[in-house]
Amino acid sequence: MIINLSEAKAHLSELVQRAYQGEEIIIAKNNLPLVELVVHRPKSKVILGLLKDHPSRDALNAALDIDVSNLWDGEVFPQ
Repeated sequence: MIINLSEAKAHLSELVQRAYQGEEIIIAKNNLPLVELVVHRPKSKVILGLLKDHPSRDALNAALDIDVSNLWDGEVFPQ
């Protein structure tokens, strides 16, 4: 759905609810699309570098049967 800004102001609560339910809502100005109304998804990151020199590093590598060494060196990965 594309809706002009002035109309979106008048119906914001309804538009937010529709976007939350998965509908695509695009807000336009003078019939030119400006922004899309989307559900907020928090960005989180896990930093595993705190255990860089921890003795369990080798045990975890063996238990998982993969090399997770790069995870221990403080690299940041999206969750």
